[in-house]
Amino acid sequence: MTQAITPDLRRWIVAQVQAGQDADAVLQSMKTSGWDEDVAIEAMETTLREHLQAQAHARQLPPGVPVPEPSMGEAPLYLDAGDRRVTVLAAMTAPRIVVLGGLLTDAECDALMDAARPRLSRSLTVATATGGQEVNADRTSQGMFFERGESELTARIEARIARLLNWPVANGEGLQVLRYGPGTEYKPHYDYFDPEQPGTPTLLARGGQRVGTLVMYLNEPEKGGATTFPDVGLSVAPKRGNAVFFSYERAHPGTRTLHGGAPVLAGEKWIATKWLREGEFR
Repeated sequence: MTQAITPDLRRWIVAQVQAGQDADAVLQSMKTSGWDEDVAIEAMETTLREHLQAQAHARQLPPGVPVPEPSMGEAPLYLDAGDRRVTVLAAMTAPRIVVLGGLLTDAECDALMDAARPRLSRSLTVATATGGQEVNADRTSQGMFFERGESELTARIEARIARLLNWPVANGEGLQVLRYGPGTEYKPHYDYFDPEQPGTPTLLARGGQRVGTLVMYLNEPEKGGATTFPDVGLSVAPKRGNAVFFSYERAHPGTRTLHGGAPVLAGEKWIATKWLREGEFR
């Protein structure tokens, strides 16, 4: 018998999420009540997406845009990244966050760190007042950028990311590699460009708004260094070869994509970050 996604079911899903239930708990409750898992997942995804759009419209937020995202429609355990099968370790719908296992090999992690090490310097942040870059006390790492497709290694990883996230290679910035030593961090921030800032038109001219972020962990610090999402109480441990992806369909705090790199308490943390743009990054 076909199970129908009724208005009553949609209202119940919204009420559960507003009451603080996470997506896994809501899904399990539906399955326990007899709902087919595929129908339950579809109901949750469509209901929450429509609810967020309605909330955004009511609050007069800017319209949402298409964003990169893995193919999560059937709650897969694994995702096809072309040359590699990647594990889905955890997923959240609102905000859209996916924790991925085994995105990079140990050899790829080592090669990225080795290639980046001689080019590291104090990390900069976007200067939204001018469209340039600046030193920011909130970000105390060292970093560098590879050009897109700079080497066989970076081109291979970029192609894997494009396949995994269903987003063109050309719409991605070059890989950025960052090293965090003891005591260094990146305080909570948003990755999109603030439309109210005077330098934002200059930043958008290179490929449009940022719409997604992928953080890949290249090593494991002895202690600390998690990627945190304060708005939803999520903390992702920096496990070598794993990654966390999140996307944001509008440049607004309502996306709940506030995130940061917690202080490294012992050892050092290396990550590679990939930012995805609306259009071709130039």
